[in-house]
Amino acid sequence: MRFATVAAASMLASIPISAMTAAPVEAKGCLKGAVVGGVAGHYAGHHGLMGAIGGCVVGHHMANEKAKEHAAGQGTQNGGAPPAPSSN
Repeated sequence: MRFATVAAASMLASIPISAMTAAPVEAKGCLKGAVVGGVAGHYAGHHGLMGAIGGCVVGHHMANEKAKEHAAGQGTQNGGAPPAPSSN
């Protein structure tokens, strides 16, 4: 009985997530972090909402850090100079 309830709740929860991912999302990392944090919080004492909030914050922070590293890597890759024009 409990498995059926969890399965039904998971299916219902996945509908809004799939609907939100169709449009561009500015909160990169938040959705994935919220899902992981919500599941972890649920199993760690029925604190799914708090886990989802914390997961969203951490996921968003990690996505921003990754974007900064990616931007820094792009700038130093060609010496900071603009890209050379193509000969085609």
